Order: sequence, then C-alpha cells, then structure tokens
Amino acid sequence: MATMVEADHLVDDNVRHFGRFYDTPTANPYDAFSGPRRAYEWFRTKEWAGFTLIHPEIAASMIIQDAKYLATGELYVFERASAELSQHAANRRGGLRLPSDLLHAKVTYSAGGFRLGYAFGDDEVSIAIDIDATHLAPAVRGRLSLDVRHASRPLVVSALLPGGAMYTNKIIYPASGTISCGGRPYVFDPTRDFAILDEHKSHLPYRTEWTWGTFAMAVPGGIAGANMGLRESAPGHEEESCIWTPAGVEPLSDLTFTQLATDDPLSRWQIRSLDGRVDVAFTPEGHKDDNLNLAVAKLDYSQWFGHYDGLLRGADQTWRLDHVPGVCEHMLARL
Repeated sequence: MATMVEADHLVDDNVRHFGRFYDTPTANPYDAFSGPRRAYEWFRTKEWAGFTLIHPEIAASMIIQDAKYLATGELYVFERASAELSQHAANRRGGLRLPSDLLHAKVTYSAGGFRLGYAFGDDEVSIAIDIDATHLAPAVRGRLSLDVRHASRPLVVSALLPGGAMYTNKIIYPASGTISCGGRPYVFDPTRDFAILDEHKSHLPYRTEWTWGTFAMAVPGGIAGANMGLRESAPGHEEESCIWTPAGVEPLSDLTFTQLATDDPLSRWQIRSLDGRVDVAFTPEGHKDDNLNLAVAKLDYSQWFGHYDGLLRGADQTWRLDHVPGVCEHMLARL
C-alpha cells in the first residue's frame, strides 16, 4: 500500500518526507543537510524540468537541466509523416539554479541561438521555443499554452535509491498553440494534445540504470495515461509509476519491459504490470541516442518515440489504447 504524504515541503525541520505526495510540494532536498554534507548533496543531485509532447503529427521532447558543473538545454522534433528527426542542444559551464517551487516560477535557458523558457502560473503554463537553424537541423519556433485547470493530478514521489535519493513531479497538461519546425507549423488542440511535465531533483547512484515510458490520451471526463518506470529502489520505498485517470492518480508497481528483438532498435516493446492494470505494446517510429564514454563517466541513453496499443485498467474503468502517441527510454550510466 502506498505511503501518502500531506506536506507543503519536501523537507520539514531538516527531515525529508518519503512516499507519494497528494500535491506538489516546495522541493529543496538540500534542506535535510548542513555543512559539507549539504554541499556534497547539492553537487551530486541532478535537477531538470522538461516536457514530453503528445501530438499525432510530431513527437517532441525538451529539457532544461542543471548538472551543477554544466547547464544544458535540449529539444528534438520528430515529424511522423517524413520520419525527419531534428535535434538541438546547447550547454554552458556552471549550473543553472532551478526553483524549489517550480509551479509558481519561471525557468529560462539561453545559449547562443538556443532559447527555451517555461512560465508557470495558477491558470496557465507557457512554453516559449526560439531555436535558430544549424547546419544539422532547421529552426524550431513555438508558443504553447498549457491548461492548469484541466490538468491531471500530480504524480509526486520521494524515495530512497541505493546510494542516493529521488524526487519527481509529473503532470499532464492539455496543450494549445503552435510549434513550427523548418517553417512547417503543427497546431496543438487541447481536446487531443498534451504536454507531460517531468521535474526531477535526484541524487542518482554512481551506477544508474532505468527504463521508462509514458503516454496520455483524452477520455470522457478528462485524461488517462500512465507513467511506467523500472529502476532499483531501496527496500520499502515507492516506485515512480502510476496510472492517471480522470479521478486522480493510482499507484502502480511491479512492471516488466520486454523488447521483442534486441538487435533491432525499432523492435516493439511489451510492457506489463504484475497486477494486469497495464498491458500495452509500444511500437517505435524512431529514436534518439546520447552516448558518452570517459574515464570516470559513461552515458548510454536512448529514447524511442512511437505509439502504444493495449489495455489500461483504472480502479473503476478500463480503456483500450489504439495508436496512442508516447515515448519509451532506457538509461545506463556512470555519473
């Protein structure tokens, strides 16, 4: 049974809360520490805020990340009709201070011709994209308005990891506006299209591995979707998985991810939960990879974009997925 937390702050009186939160708290994990330990935790904690976009004509994802010694911004757009993938990334030395109260703040990243910003408010979240063309990818411009009033309930999990700790906050927002890639416009319809927030403040173990997938869809009464994660957790601590329903957020655990042909990067995935509430197939249409191999650090990361088919079973209702856009990813790293 999930441990539910009712608290306005991740840390109260130097003590961190662990479990699933009813609402998004002010999240400053460093308040649990002082002196040299606080400095160490700050340096080892990776922070990011990003969005996965759910749209029938494009797959897209963006992130602003603070790695403490490096601040990065990334965005990709995959145009389904042409199978064209456009990727942009920028970095600069030094960190980027991300707010502890993200849902009432502005976050901007600018480096050269890469400009990305989020502005969170009580009624609307706005996303501004202004990225110049490079010799490898066309310009990407856009403005999206995310509807806070009709968003999903937040998935908020604080958990110990072997050799670290995780905090994540995820919300599905109906999205309106337009994104253009190379001058080709893509219009977002809030009755159909979504932006899924992924906020993290996590001290990841030196050796880190996870597999993760997500999707969202409009259903009568609101939004349904899933956040499906597989990583090693400390005994007795929550996983970061859930089923979103129009009524709320239902805890999910004991997931398996099986790629049907590991020698084919576009092979289909089968994802199931032990209790049968998630039983879906993910079919990739394309993928992006990031690889780094240094003496003390290594990164093998792939994200696939495609669609989900199968069954999603909430406590009171079952939905059949038919070509629902989403993503799946795998990370293996020494950080």
